[in-house]
Amino acid sequence: MAVADGALADTLARPIRDLRVSVTDRCQFRCTYCMPREVFGRDFAFLPRDQLLTFEELTRVARIFAGLGVRKLRLTGGEPLLRRDLEKLVAMLAGIGGITDIALTTNGALLASKAPALAAAGLRRVTVSLDSLDDAVFMALNDARFPVARVLDAITAAAAAGLAPVKVNMVVRRGVNEQSILPMAGHFRGTGHVLRFIEYMDVGTTNGWRLDDVVPAAEIISLISGQWPVEPVEPAYPGEVARRYRYRDGAGEIGLIASVTQPFCRSCTRARLSADGKLYTCLFAAAGHDLRGPLRGGTSDLALRELISAIWTRRADRYSERRATQTRPAQQHEPKVEMSRIGG
Repeated sequence: MAVADGALADTLARPIRDLRVSVTDRCQFRCTYCMPREVFGRDFAFLPRDQLLTFEELTRVARIFAGLGVRKLRLTGGEPLLRRDLEKLVAMLAGIGGITDIALTTNGALLASKAPALAAAGLRRVTVSLDSLDDAVFMALNDARFPVARVLDAITAAAAAGLAPVKVNMVVRRGVNEQSILPMAGHFRGTGHVLRFIEYMDVGTTNGWRLDDVVPAAEIISLISGQWPVEPVEPAYPGEVARRYRYRDGAGEIGLIASVTQPFCRSCTRARLSADGKLYTCLFAAAGHDLRGPLRGGTSDLALRELISAIWTRRADRYSERRATQTRPAQQHEPKVEMSRIGG
């Protein structure tokens, strides 16, 4: 199936526009909602180097996706800046015709020193994870004793390198960091950066997710609007994940990503490529489709294009919509790939 402009589309007429590329499954943080230390401990077996797709393989796959309609690439992990010489990959991806945007999601630990080279290579945007301004809360969440100040310094460095406005992602979990919502909003108001609040999601199977832990987006926006009135903003493009709001006093905007209470499956245009070359058509998928084998087995670009096309055109994923129809979601017990394998 194809949509009006010829881009590949799935069974629900959703075009393929965005490719999220995980470059490593490793991370120096052990965030409790992503890589809890009791699971990802010292003895956890991460992917060997030879199982990771090379920069040349990643570029080849991205070029094929661009030919099928992908316009935006986002580099993820794990923590993508742990992948050595990542700016070289950015430069290679920037040379692909049809790609209009290359972005990066990072915990910020290595960003301050790497931002200038990444921007020079062609990175357009960066998203930094920060779940609280309170050091005790933030360090309890990242479980790596990493302080808030260094993340804030990284955001400043990224902006200075030309990667502004920076998007800042805050995952909100009830009983853990909801008291940080207003301080975070207050800090980033007027900075030009865009703070986005993310409902705590049941990604993977190791984070102990419960529906009771979710702070609904409606509650978050009500809390903020009670302090600083906001009004909704129209989406910047079809399929935009975050619901946008602007402060009525002109101090900028915020976003809310509400996969749990306000699912956006019907407009999802994202494919995900894991660091070991598996293609996932949903963040909550149980299994991926192997591309590394064909890549290393001599398969032609045309055959790879046909393989990817067949996978996408059969796509019917709508996990979050199904979850939302149940009072006590059974899907949380289904096997799902861990977020550290395919990014957020």
